[in-house]
Amino acid sequence: MAICNKRGGAFRHLPRAVALLMVGAAAIAAAQDRPESLLPPGFGQPAAQPSARPTSRPTPRAAPGTGGATPVAAPTPAPTPASADPVGALLDSLATPVPTSTPSPTPTMDAATLAEYELPASARRSLAVVGPAGPREGALDQNVFAGVDGRFAEVLMRRLSAPLPSRWTSILLRRALAARMVTPRGVNGADFAAERAWLLLRMGEAEVARAVVQSVDPANYTPKLYQVAMNALLASSDPAGLCPLADRGAAVTGMNGYRLAQGWCAALAGDGARGTSVVKQLRRQRVAEDIDLKLAEKLMGAGAARKAVSVDWGGADRLTVWRFGLATATGVTVPPDYLSYVGPQVRGWLATSAAVPATERAGVVDQAATLGVISNAALVDFYSALADDDQVSRAQGAIANDLRNAYAAGDEGQRLSAIRSLWGDDARTPYGRLVLTARAAARLPVVADGSEADRLVASMLSAGLDRSAARWRGAAKQGSDAWAMILLSDPDQQGPIAYDQVTNYGSDALKQRMFFAGLAGLGRLSRGDIEKGAEALDVRVGQRNAWTEALDQAVADEQTGLVVLLCAVGMQTGDWRGVPPQALYRIVEALRSVGLEPEARMIAAEAIART
Repeated sequence: MAICNKRGGAFRHLPRAVALLMVGAAAIAAAQDRPESLLPPGFGQPAAQPSARPTSRPTPRAAPGTGGATPVAAPTPAPTPASADPVGALLDSLATPVPTSTPSPTPTMDAATLAEYELPASARRSLAVVGPAGPREGALDQNVFAGVDGRFAEVLMRRLSAPLPSRWTSILLRRALAARMVTPRGVNGADFAAERAWLLLRMGEAEVARAVVQSVDPANYTPKLYQVAMNALLASSDPAGLCPLADRGAAVTGMNGYRLAQGWCAALAGDGARGTSVVKQLRRQRVAEDIDLKLAEKLMGAGAARKAVSVDWGGADRLTVWRFGLATATGVTVPPDYLSYVGPQVRGWLATSAAVPATERAGVVDQAATLGVISNAALVDFYSALADDDQVSRAQGAIANDLRNAYAAGDEGQRLSAIRSLWGDDARTPYGRLVLTARAAARLPVVADGSEADRLVASMLSAGLDRSAARWRGAAKQGSDAWAMILLSDPDQQGPIAYDQVTNYGSDALKQRMFFAGLAGLGRLSRGDIEKGAEALDVRVGQRNAWTEALDQAVADEQTGLVVLLCAVGMQTGDWRGVPPQALYRIVEALRSVGLEPEARMIAAEAIART
């Protein structure tokens, strides 16, 4: 039965929490002021039925000689501004019926012939369990969304503004979305995979998004998944990954992108004539701008055609996922100007693209680490390899040299000096550099004066090295950031902390409120001290609104994946200083309640490091 609209009152057949998502929850988070994203806007409207010529974005300024043709990566209109009331907007989106399933693709050949090429039933993957990773690979377990109404989860994913301000919340959300999970009730497994991958793309996690879409057998693809798969494969610089999908994708969606993919897949397989024919046909139909076709021709040049193609960015008015994917896959450098205005998630795509030279990725890897896309270990490996690159610049070589000294210099003073050099002279060290130095910091002996304790502890906790950070408890000055972060993150902390510890930490009013919220959410203050601090610091831990009701219900139902998703919803802001302390309290407490206490501690400590 369809979900009722607003005039119908209640939203039938959705969890009780959905009905509680009311419009008056703007205090949960501020609007996110983001630059234009090159990603499509998602699935805010019901999926359009396949047609011969799909709906495309509003026509941009035409490049010379294109006659006003639209870009071929036409899954995307220009993005709309983020709502000032994200949870209220979420409620509005629930008024639009969401399809519970999508019809299977229609075969393009007769069933008897098709059967000869399909996997036997024993080798096919079920849509009942979909995803690329399990707990052994770092993902959450398969029951992460068990018992959740999938339609509700889909809407939350679709409306979530990403990237998130918190590295640790983003990492946790990635682990939930990448899980090899039981498909929740009320949704098609392929459609749910599409929503997961779509959110991962907006988070900057192109590689994980690709893994999610490829965890579904091509025979089970739906129109929604075909659309997201194209974006995921291009964002991960893998246009050849579209080849198993191209014929069915073109037939089911009618997207020009899949039509052109048929051409380059033929060329890569040695049939250059067919590839050339496809490009000529699309050029005659004027359905794509010249640069889009030139990039496709350049990819085809890697096949039998061996045709040299020159790509001129002068006629391109924007960077699209199509242009990003084909350019990076064929060794065409994306001009820095085009990267300067797109969403920060694109830095994550670029940083993890093996097709892009390391020297070009060096300018964005720190930002990707800040987002949570790149781990400390991967970041160290990247810079270590960069040291052996003949094309490295002097500045890049200096970073690699400092990193080597931070780990291997002869004495502690030299190692600390190298770490400081990596941090830079700015008063506020870029968080990505703290991630880079995490394990180097953990190898230092505790220094009695603790002059660099704040940054060293923040660095260690950026990689989850909580016990290494706790060694500095005696050296950290009482009331300092390092002291506060250790009280929040120490896994061996026993018993409640006295309230005067909160009042002793007062260098910044917002940080003090965040410190209190973190301690309260972790259960490290007595009930009486929580009530006293909440009133004194104006942290309304008992505030009830749509979001808190939904979060409480998810905790009560032990729906871990939904709790993680709702915690991300509580961070709809572009900066940590925009996260209200009461929201931090709720997030930390909810995660601890569903068994994610280590992640809750890291998020609470990150709030101190980055506020």
